[in-house]
Order: sequence, then C-alpha cells, then structure tokens
Amino acid sequence: MEKEKHSHVAQEDGCCSHNHGHQHGSGDDHDHDHGDASSFKTYLPAAFSLVLLLAGIALDYLKIEFFVNYIRMGWYVLAYVPVAYPVIKEAGATIAKGEIFTEFLLMALATIGALALGEYPEAVAVMLFYTVGELFQGAAVAGAKRNIKALLDVRPDVASVLRNEKFETVKPETVAIGETIQLKAGEKAPLDGELLSESASFNTAALTGESTPRTIRKGEAVLAGMLNLDQVVTLKVSKKFADSALSRILEMVQSATSRKAKTELFIRKFAKIYTPIVFFLAVALVILPYFIVADYQFQTWLYRALVFLVISCPCALVISIPLGYFGGIGAASANGILFKGSNFLDVITQVNTVVMDKTGTLTHGVFKVKQIQSEIDEAKFMALLAAIESQSTHPIAKAIVNHYGDEKLLDVTEVKEIAGHGLTAVIANQKVAAGNAKLFKKANIAYPTTIDEQVETIVLLAVDDQYAGYVIIADEVKADAKQAVTDLHANGITQVIMLSGDKTAITAKLAKELNIDQAYGDLLPEDKVARLENIKKDKNAIVAFVGDGINDAPVLALSDLGMAMGAMGSDVAIETADVVIQNDQPSRIVTAIKIGKATKKVVYQNISLAFGVKAIVLILGAGGLATMWEAVFADVGVAFLAILNAIRIQRMKF
Repeated sequence: MEKEKHSHVAQEDGCCSHNHGHQHGSGDDHDHDHGDASSFKTYLPAAFSLVLLLAGIALDYLKIEFFVNYIRMGWYVLAYVPVAYPVIKEAGATIAKGEIFTEFLLMALATIGALALGEYPEAVAVMLFYTVGELFQGAAVAGAKRNIKALLDVRPDVASVLRNEKFETVKPETVAIGETIQLKAGEKAPLDGELLSESASFNTAALTGESTPRTIRKGEAVLAGMLNLDQVVTLKVSKKFADSALSRILEMVQSATSRKAKTELFIRKFAKIYTPIVFFLAVALVILPYFIVADYQFQTWLYRALVFLVISCPCALVISIPLGYFGGIGAASANGILFKGSNFLDVITQVNTVVMDKTGTLTHGVFKVKQIQSEIDEAKFMALLAAIESQSTHPIAKAIVNHYGDEKLLDVTEVKEIAGHGLTAVIANQKVAAGNAKLFKKANIAYPTTIDEQVETIVLLAVDDQYAGYVIIADEVKADAKQAVTDLHANGITQVIMLSGDKTAITAKLAKELNIDQAYGDLLPEDKVARLENIKKDKNAIVAFVGDGINDAPVLALSDLGMAMGAMGSDVAIETADVVIQNDQPSRIVTAIKIGKATKKVVYQNISLAFGVKAIVLILGAGGLATMWEAVFADVGVAFLAILNAIRIQRMKF
C-alpha cells in the first residue's frame, strides 16, 4: 500500500496496459499483445511483410514489366495487412471506448492515406517498422522479466505434508499452519516453517543472493525458497503459502510496474493532449494552404500532412520511457534489490541523507565471541564456560556455546541462575560462576578493575571463587559496512546517520569505526521517530531510512524512502519499505542509488532524443523537405534507438 508521503505520485488513472509490459499514452485499456517474445509465430507476420516489402522494392527498382497497377498495389497491400491489422484493430477498439486520438489512429490514417496516394512501400514500411519496434520492445521486457523471475521463480509446486501418519504430496496452498512437512536433500522449502530436526544446512541464495550455506538449528526459522542441502528434515509450518516471505516478495515485484514515476505520468498526460493537437495540425496542413498558396495541389499537401502524422506519433516516448523504468526494476532485481514501483527509482536519485539502524543493518544482529582473555588454559577455560552457559537460553549464552563448537560438553550439576547477574554450577567437582561484573561483586570475587571500562558485552568466569578470565561478546559488523558508508559519501550522500537502541557507547564506537557522520544510541522506537523528524526539519534533506526490525516500521513510513533488509528482516519492515534489499548487504544501498541514477539518465536521454529528432523532421516535413521515409526514421527509427538505449540499463554493471 502506497504511503501518505508518496501522495504526490499519481495513481493508475485507467491508463492502458499491454501484456508485454509497456504503457501507451492514449489513456485507454487497450491490449495488443504481441505474444511470447521467444515464439516463432510472434515474428511470422513481420517476417512475411518484410520479405514482400523487400521483394516489392527490388521489383520497383528493376522496373519489371508485370509489376504495375493492380498487381503492384495488391502485392504491397498483401505486405501491409499482416502488420497493419493489429494496429487498425486497436485503433477501432480505442475509438469504441471513447479514446479517439491515439497513436494507433495516427498510424492507421497516415498509412491508409499513403496507400491511397500510391505511396505503397512507405505505407508498408511505417507499419512494419512499428511492429518490429513493438516486438523488439517485447523481447526487452521479457529480458527484464527474466531477471526478476530468476530472483523469484523458486517456489516448489508441491509440499510433502504429514497426514494420517504418512507423508502426502499436496499443493502448498492447501497446507495449514501447524502441519508438519518434509524436505528431502535437494528440495526447496515450499512454505515458511520452524525446523523440527536437530540441524540442517540450507542454501539461501533464492532469498538473500548469498551462495554460502547456512546452518539452521532446531526451532529456528526456515523460509520458503531455501534449499535443503544434505539430509531429510521436517518443518512445522508457521505461515500460509500466500503469507510466506517469498510470496510477499513475488507480489511486491508483480505490482512494482503499476506505480509510475512522475516522468512516466507526465509523458502519459502529455500524449493525451499532444496526440489530438497533432491530428488537427495535420488537418490544418491540408486545408490552410488552399487559402494561402497560389498553386495549391491537394495531393501534395495531403502527403505532407501524412508525413507530419507519422513523424508526430509519440511511440518513441510512450514505449521507451516505461521500458527504461521497467529495465531499471529488472536490473535492480538482478542485483537482489526490489523496487516496489518506478516512482521510487526517481525518489532514490534525490536522496542526500541516509539514516540507518545498527543491528541487522550494519551488523549481523547475531552475538559472537569476539575476544577471549583467560588466566588458565584457554581450552579448559572455554570448556567450563561453554558447559555452564549451555544451561541458559540467553542469546549471549548461545553465542558462547556456538563458538565452542560440536565438542562434547562437560557435565553440569547444581545449576543456579541469578537473574540479571549470571549462573553458578558445579563442573568436574569445581565451583564455577559465569556472568557479569555484578555477579562477581555480589560473590566478592576479585577481578581486574579495567574490565569495568569495557564498552562491549563481557562475560566473566570464576573457578572456585578465583577469577579465571572473560570473553567479549559483540554483534559482528557486516563485511561491506565500512565500504558501504565510504561509497555513500562518494555518491552524493552528504550525511550518513546511525540510530540504534543499543548502548550509546557501543553505537559511538561503531560509528567511529565505520566513518559515520552522526550516531545516536539508547533509542526506543519513538525516540527514533523523534530523531528522524528532527533530521527532516532541514527542508533540503531528502531522507532514506534503512532498517530491518519491527521497531523500524514507523521510521520507514516517515522517511522519504524506506529501505528494508529483506533476507531476515521483519515482515512489518518489508511491508512498510519502498525498497527491499534481498541479501542484507549495506553495499546494495549504493547499488540501488546507482541503478536509480542510471535509469533517470537513460530516460532523459530518450526524451531529448525523441523531441529533438521529431522537432527537426516535423519542420522539414511541413515544408515538404522530408518524405515518408524520413518520417519513418523520425518515428520508428527514434523509437528503436530509444528502446536500445533503455535496454542498456539491463546490461550495465553496478
């Protein structure tokens, strides 16, 4: 759902929508599908017309005796019909709906008029090249769609669900929340679920773009589209098929092209006004010279008017501009970035301030052992610490146990948990205590006072009431986080700001490490909103906020552009955001900006090209200096060039 902040972007206004993905400017709901771009039948009419046209031109050039009068006319009409019929049919359909002045009517009038004047090759050429342009564009859209489908077309069609004490193969849509499904090695999860098996290795590339396998343990989430690598596992379904992470992403991309950029909306509205003006100017070009020119010849001025109509056709604009934006969305998808509409490709080019959450955005959001300092043998130290921490479910305790690895844990007895302090237990006939400095102070266990100066989370260990060492636990910074901040500054972002609920000292340390301009810690969700509102008081600031958690949703909604980390981000954050980064890499924020700028550049190049060439040839045509062939170039030729230029976006490396 489009948020209030984007209310300046107009919604769909009943504009036309071709099956192959581009929108024309006529304002109707016409649909002249050119079929599957990979199908030979799609190209057959154009190929047939091309062969007849070239043969006809050759026969004209060689002045073959039989190729005159009705035979010549019939030959070219036969070449004309296969490519002209869909356009004339579309013109009739739009007129029936009340939309008279469309590019289809201009094309039909111009070519039928050319046939009436005996300009047969030109009439066929106009329709043929228009059709080829449409086919070319259809192939370009198909290429962009393949980029998107490569990211999304990963959902299995079936699920193996436990019913009546046996696994049955059913459609994923029929599986209910709470049911158990089975995944064999090499199979993709059809639904989101909770792992019931002890552990399993999954390839998460479909969701995150990362090929490195990820180990998921019992009770942890498995998302639809993840590939089970090595063993048979079972999952407890946690979401319906339609609500899975992958289904939501698919829906987001499918609806992305319905949200139009302001440039697209302008061109569409412009075409609605421009096309009837062109039509009446062409009529005036036939009638007015009768009262002005001494040796007025109707046929000459009618030909000039027909040339004028062909030149004026807005095809290059109404085809290439939406295709440029569609190409941008496709290129972004190929890079693991989902824009929820072409309007956001425009917005991202204006962003000059990037505000980021810390945990899950710049860091992995997973605690890891960063440093070990032991007064006893390190192996013994870690064995004792892992054993006692295995008795706790706290994320920090889990991080320590995970760091210890798969080695057998020592037996633990007489476990006591002191809330907010830590644990005590007996291990190998030794009294062991693990926790924070408050635990040691409470038990009167001496430890180095320098430990109190540590900013990061620290876990101390004592054996028989003697200090034995400590480990520092930290949230691991993402590998590309520092480079991402550097690249943001290099790409026109004047301010990079970090907002975090973590301790101010930890936040400040990370900000210094990553060269972030400003950082604020100890923030509740409402504090983040207040901070962002304060940032937005600067009228020149166009703010993008990047986050991943439920608590980030209000700030995502408030920002000019909301960006969510989509691989492991919360449902609410992904739903609220305008752009979703599938692989959770901060560096893709820069990639998204580059794609937005490249798309805008191509779109403006196409607008300049179309208007420039048409203006020159229109003047020449009105003065009788341009023939129908120049008109064909000014219309279809420019459209070709614009389409080729738009396709470049999908070939660019970002």
